Amino acid sequence: MPAMTPAAAMPVRTRKPDNRTVGRNMRGKIIKAIAGFYYIHDGHDIYACRARGVFRNIDTKPLAGDDVTFEVTDTKDMEGWVTSVLERRNELNRPPVANADQMLAFFAVKDPDPSVLHISRLLIAAERAGIPQIIVFNKADLAEADASPEDALRKLQDIFRGTDIGVHLISVRGGSGIEDLKQILAGRTTVLSGPSGAGKSSFVNALLGERKMETGEISRKLQRGKQTTRHTELMYLPELGEGSYIFDTPGFSALDNELEPEDVQNYFPEIAAHIPECRFSGCAHINEPDCGVKQALAEGLISPERYEAYRTLYAERKAAARY
Repeated sequence: MPAMTPAAAMPVRTRKPDNRTVGRNMRGKIIKAIAGFYYIHDGHDIYACRARGVFRNIDTKPLAGDDVTFEVTDTKDMEGWVTSVLERRNELNRPPVANADQMLAFFAVKDPDPSVLHISRLLIAAERAGIPQIIVFNKADLAEADASPEDALRKLQDIFRGTDIGVHLISVRGGSGIEDLKQILAGRTTVLSGPSGAGKSSFVNALLGERKMETGEISRKLQRGKQTTRHTELMYLPELGEGSYIFDTPGFSALDNELEPEDVQNYFPEIAAHIPECRFSGCAHINEPDCGVKQALAEGLISPERYEAYRTLYAERKAAARY
């Protein structure tokens, strides 16, 4: 028997055919935009590209998450020019991202305590952009001191009763609930947002699994133009299958100024459902008599936490409308 060659002895690693030819027009997704460079992932490799001046003429700025075409100019350093931005399905302004399939509001059960007001801001921002929402509470192990994980989850779900938003309880440290979330994230582009300390970075590391080292190498490639200001970055999750990405975002600071006070109620499904029961049209559900929303609140159909979040956001938009 002939001696086995090194190539035959080693496991074969599937790799994309080498299409890196100068002048070739390719397609990919922008995973990071910073300091005039757009880092494009074509499903296998990352290219550092600049945008053609034509984008300035048509008032189009490429965003992280954009599907684009680009022309390769350097096969060694893997550089190129963005030649076109394909049609966007949706867009968020803060943070500036495009083509998200879903938004994952990521909070902790404790340490830090979750804010229903903050969660509600995220849900509204995503809804206004036409992006479905999911709520995840991490650190399920901290809830076990007060109640079982099942009871803790029911309590959290009860806050958002009357909505169709999925609420999940996980423990990144203990590993519970992660596999279920992987199924939800697989094949989709997800915006991940929430407060510091909730465990977002640990969650992303758990999703990356064995690809942590490879991701670290990619991160080093993205050092060019890095600044102290945190920027939105789209991370590829190959373990979850093709097309699986997650946005690591700085978060949402405020609702956009185009949201009118009277429109806030429409972004609380459990409140909107009872508006027809109000006696007066234009009811703000604050001090008006015969209010169907306040009656639903009294009957337990709307959670007090969500109603207070609505009151706060309504007051904020009302104050902003005066200026």
